[in-house]
Parts: sequence; structure tokens; C-alpha cells
Amino acid sequence: MHDSYIFIIFAGVGRIIAIDYGRKRTGLAVSDPMKIIAGGLLTLSGDEVIPYLKEYIRREDVELILLGEPRQMNYQPSENMKWVELFKKTLEKEIPQVPVKMTDERFTSVLAHRAMIDAGLKKQDRRNKALVDELSATIMLQSYIESIRK
Repeated sequence: MHDSYIFIIFAGVGRIIAIDYGRKRTGLAVSDPMKIIAGGLLTLSGDEVIPYLKEYIRREDVELILLGEPRQMNYQPSENMKWVELFKKTLEKEIPQVPVKMTDERFTSVLAHRAMIDAGLKKQDRRNKALVDELSATIMLQSYIESIRK
């Protein structure tokens, strides 16, 4: 007869914040501390993002910032890439304690629109670009969570 032991190792209990960056609007999503599910946080104007994140990170344990990497269908950088790269450098300078990781954001807007249709939102509500940006960040984050859990 022998004893069995089960060891469970958690990667950490900090949240992940996902950012769908845009110069006009930026959608944010956040994971729960156990990194099981993503939820929409809000949509901000470009100049509000860094101050908001600093305050959020002061209150919550955030272990990673996931930043959407805008690419075209052929994997080439989109025209928005230069702005995202500048934003990434600013994030790393202003919030050095939290690593920033880039992730593919292709199809997130399409999936966000599909989710809005599936949820029964009226056409007028589906035109809400702020909601689309927040949903895009949420979809990107949920996809990332599922990839790290495998």
C-alpha cells in the first residue's frame, strides 16, 4: 500500500488585461484571477487608457497585459501597427511592472459582430463601435486564456 499525492500548480492568481487599441477608442477586457473567463471592462478614448490602467493595476493584481496585434489576412502588419507599437512602448515605460504580450487580433471584430447578432442586439445597437471594441478585447482574451489552459 502506498500514499498518493496530487500536486496542483497554479501559474499565478493575477488577472490578465486585454487591450484592443485604437487611436479613437480602445476596448479593454479582464480575466478573473484564476484565468478561467474573460469579461468586458470598458471602452476608453486613447488618452484615457494609461491613467485608467495605472489606477486599475494599483487596486488589482495584474500579471499580464495582452495587446492586440493588428495584422492583415496575409499576416502582414496593418496600417494601425505603427500606432500599436508606439502604444506598447508607452505601456512598457509607464507600467514597467506588468509585462506586455502581443497577440493576433484578426477576426475579433467579425466575431464581436457575430456575437452581437447571436445575442439578438438590434442593428442600431450593433453599430455601437465602443461595444464592438470591448467585445473584441474580450474575445481576444478568452481565446488567449483557452490557449494557455491547454
